[in-house]
Formats: sequence, structure tokens, C-alpha cells
Amino acid sequence: MSRTGSLIDVRPLRSSPPFRRLLIGRTVSTLGSFMTMVTVMYQVWQSTHSPAWSGAVGLAQALPMVAVGLFAGAWVDRTDRRRAYLLGNAGQAACSLLLAVQGFTGHVPVAAVLGLVALQASFGAIGAPAAGVFVPRLVPKDQVAAALALNQVTGQAMMLLGPALAGLVLGWSGTGVCYLLDAASFAVSFAAAFVLPALPPVGDAARAGLDGVLDGLRFLITHQVVRGALLTDLAATLLAMPAGLFPLVNSERFGGNPRTLGLFLSALAVGGVTATAFSGRLTRLAHPGPAMLAASALWGAALAAFGLTTSAWAGLALLVLAGAADALAVLCRSTIIQTRTPDALLGRVTAAETIVGQAGPQLGNLRAGLVAGWTSGLTALVTGGLLCVAAVAAVGVTTPQLRAREAPAHHPSTPLPAD
Repeated sequence: MSRTGSLIDVRPLRSSPPFRRLLIGRTVSTLGSFMTMVTVMYQVWQSTHSPAWSGAVGLAQALPMVAVGLFAGAWVDRTDRRRAYLLGNAGQAACSLLLAVQGFTGHVPVAAVLGLVALQASFGAIGAPAAGVFVPRLVPKDQVAAALALNQVTGQAMMLLGPALAGLVLGWSGTGVCYLLDAASFAVSFAAAFVLPALPPVGDAARAGLDGVLDGLRFLITHQVVRGALLTDLAATLLAMPAGLFPLVNSERFGGNPRTLGLFLSALAVGGVTATAFSGRLTRLAHPGPAMLAASALWGAALAAFGLTTSAWAGLALLVLAGAADALAVLCRSTIIQTRTPDALLGRVTAAETIVGQAGPQLGNLRAGLVAGWTSGLTALVTGGLLCVAAVAAVGVTTPQLRAREAPAHHPSTPLPAD
């Protein structure tokens, strides 16, 4: 394959105008969301100067996703996914407008700000499983992985750009303008999805309420490949999440230099963007399971090595490697879920994937902090990385279907024709 073939596959942009429009809208809204995330953290800290209140920001964002996610996924599998996505976007935009109002007026209790953040996250829990079913309905089956890579690389780019832009806007115009720009970004995303046709579930609609949720969980438990993909991701985040340890390791090893700490945080994202930008060959694989296992194990091994290094430059290189491995593992996992899950269950499975993605890192940072408190930052990183490698190996050994070379099962989704 040529060198060009290693670059990210952009065929979905040409073959599916609906996907192209949706990608542009979601990229803009992701930029606005990262701006709001930074703005909320800044506002809460300026109001309280309390680490406890700052920590509550993460809980306000994560808990609604966990509490609402599975029920939202069941509802999404019973209704028009386009309509559910529009509802989620409209709700998030309304919350951003209310945050903008309080940002301009000031003197709003911090608890009220976090309440709006939690409400916005609840609407996000509705939009996320709806968005999760779009790709296999909008692009040809052999381009699903490529479309997911495009979603991923644009999201990672906005993760780098959003906080920097938020800092500039906060310095120039204050919190109200940041929130207002986020509301406008949701309007762009809403407009991109509004022109889509109706996207009802293909196959039997989900049962209402708890029965529908249990049906989704039953599928996750019994489908070995999808279960193995989610367990691999949970192992990587729960056992080896490093971000919560960066301040401690920076203090223990590198003199507490704030510039080094900032580079640690950026290195993971740089690795992720770079790897996804050169994911062309990976997205053309018919069997991403072995690649997912290898990348997840590499994530753990790189972080264990980072815990042992005493060189800041070597540490940064290992974090770039870890970020690249994580991005490729996430891309493979999403491809497995999108291609192995029947359309009628995809909303619930996407909701479960989102919950793992939200709760796993939070719990992983908590685990790392507890271990570091009992021992040291070095011990927490090294043991976490090695446990991740062991857990991924266990998933691979106990899930031979994840290593098998058979073609992925077809799911009953029919891509929309290009317009």
C-alpha cells in the first residue's frame, strides 16, 4: 500500500454528503463544548477557590451521563434517531444560553451553575446514543471505520483547540461570551442534522422502560465480541488512567515545573491526533479485534514505562506513544461495536459505550490517587500499566472470537444514498 494509503481515509466525505454535513456540525459543537468545559472550571474556581467545588464539575458532567444514558439509549432505539439527536442538541443549546445569561449577570450561586451543567449533560446523554447510530446508516459498510476515524480526529483536534480558544475569549470578553459561542455551536450542529431524513430503528423497536434497558444489557453480556471490546476499554481506563497522577509525578520527578505538567497533558492528545491522522491502513482492516488488543496493551506498557523514566523528554515520548495507542484502540473498539451490533440495539450499546467512556476515566483517576496515596506516584503508574496489560491479555485469552479472523457479522443497516 502506498504512503498515501496510510493517511486517514476521507472516502466518507465524498461518498456521503449527509455524513459530511453532520461531521462539520458535530466538529463545531465539540469545539463549543470544550470551551464551555474550561469556562465552567474557570468560573467555579474564581467563585470558590475550592478544589472540592472544582472536582464537583466533573461529577456534574459524568453522573447524568451514567444515570440517564441507558434509559436514553432504550428510548432512542424506539424512536426516530434524528429527532432524538435534535432534542439533545436543542436542550444543550438552551442550557448554554442560560449559562451565558448568568455569565453576563454574575452573582449566581455555584450550585446553580453546576445544576445547569448537569442538565446539559443529561441532554447530552440523549444526543450521544442517537448520534452513535448515524455512521452505519450514512456511509457504506466498508467505510464505517473510516467515518469513525474522521469523527475521532476532528474531536481530538477540538480538544486541543477548544481550551486554548476558551482562554483567549475568557481573557478578552469573559464567561458570558464563551457560553454564548457554545450555544451558537449547537445551532450549527442542529442545522446539519435537521436536513437528515427520518432514521427509525431497523428491526424490532426496543421495549419500553426497564425492559428495554435489560434487553440491551443482555446483549452486552451475551455477545462476546462486543462485551470483550467494552471490557478492554474499561481495563485501560480503570487500571491505567494517568491524568490524575500527572501533578504528583511532575512534583516527584521533575521539580513541579508547570510547563512540564502542561506538556504531559498535551502529549497524550498529540499522540492521539497523529495516530488517527495516519489510520488509513487500520480503518481498512476487516478484523480490528487483534489491533484493538495490541493497542490497549501498548497503552498500559507505555504508561508503566513512563512511571519508571527520569527523563522529561523520554516521558513525553512515552506519553505520545500512549496517546497514539489509546486513539487506535478507541477507533477499533468503536468499529467493532458499530459493525457487530444490530441497528435496533445500537442506541443502547452506544449509551453503554459512552458510560464506560465517562465513568472509566473518573474511576481510574480515583484508583490511581488512592494507590498513590498509599504508596507513590511511580507505584501507581507502574502497577496500573502492568495490570492493564494483564487484563487485556485476559480478555484476549477468554474471548477467542475477538482474536478470530472471520468477517464481522452484518447488521441490518442500509446507508442513505448520496445526494
